[in-house]
Amino acid sequence: MSATARDPRRPPAWDVLIIGAGVIGLATAWRVASRGLSVTVVDPDPAGGACRVAAGMLTPVSELAYGEEPLLRLGIASRDRYASFVAELEEAAGHETGYRRDGLLQVAFDSDDLAFLDDLRRFQESLGVPVEALTGRECRRLEPMLAPSVRGGLLAPEDGSVDPRRLTGALLVACQNAGVRLVERRADALIVERDTATGVRLDDGAELRAGKVLLAAGAWSNDLKGLPDGVVPEVRPVKGQVVRLRARAPFLGRATRGLVRGSSIYLVPRADGEIVVGATQEEMGFDTTVTAGGLWQLLRDARELLPGVTELEFAEVSAGLRPGSPDNAPVLGASALPGLFLATGHFRNGVLLAPVTADAMAEMLVDGTVPEVAAPFTPDRFEPFEVEARA
Repeated sequence: MSATARDPRRPPAWDVLIIGAGVIGLATAWRVASRGLSVTVVDPDPAGGACRVAAGMLTPVSELAYGEEPLLRLGIASRDRYASFVAELEEAAGHETGYRRDGLLQVAFDSDDLAFLDDLRRFQESLGVPVEALTGRECRRLEPMLAPSVRGGLLAPEDGSVDPRRLTGALLVACQNAGVRLVERRADALIVERDTATGVRLDDGAELRAGKVLLAAGAWSNDLKGLPDGVVPEVRPVKGQVVRLRARAPFLGRATRGLVRGSSIYLVPRADGEIVVGATQEEMGFDTTVTAGGLWQLLRDARELLPGVTELEFAEVSAGLRPGSPDNAPVLGASALPGLFLATGHFRNGVLLAPVTADAMAEMLVDGTVPEVAAPFTPDRFEPFEVEARA
């Protein structure tokens, strides 16, 4: 039966249909299914995309920028939920996630970098965010492999990290155990009937119906055919290149972010000896090419901070696409089109914001209420547009 001829009296097959099986889509699916709703998730490459490349830093403090106080509160709320979120997830899935909460060290290579960190510290303290200023010697006491040239730094003691690959692997199992149906196809077009989103058409022509549709497709959130103009804010891809190294002996104790002549770099250790080094930030459209320049930049800055990094085993290099919204903050909640909800635009913070996003979207989808912490990030904060069907 065609979309236009569908019997309106027939109930939808599923309560919620989620487009996108990245960390946001999977976490939300698990939370919604745990609330008793039937859920289907559509994605041709579950647990792929940006979350497979991400380093997994849980660092709302170090990512803070001026004018982003609501995003800081959202990030802290999500970071503070991680311990209970991971404990529940690991029990549900029977898989570890590599979660750690041992602080983040930010270090400065030269005096200009140190001045920037000092300004950042004063801003953080004005917002009541705990952070500790350290001398270069104190930084090296925490991380002995740091170069003697490191001038000083900051310690955010409540920050941490998680392994996104393990995290999404655990979410896939937890979703399956909760009864979530996973369809490994590409969602080609949104089905809209009587000015309401009622499902999607897949790339093989099959149609899936649901009472509510959640678009959580990351950088590809604007690619779905049939989206009325203006319903989804423009979400752009932002490329990031990441290098994975492997240490055979203890090398780095905690996630470390550095400023090297104004250029930012981070190194995130895993329990198995892997060191994730990233990340470039490039506005290159949907290009995921790994470049010699990007690789050189990462290794050059990493070597300035930790000279011994050149002795580590090279394991992998990859590139992913972060979803950036017009204001680089997430878009969470009901769209202007009835039946269509959005959870996209998380930019650099998708892994960090997964717990709070999943909880907020579950509340919106199940109860129809918007949690206070998510209220600044609803789609209606952008200039409204006239809704017109797109071919």
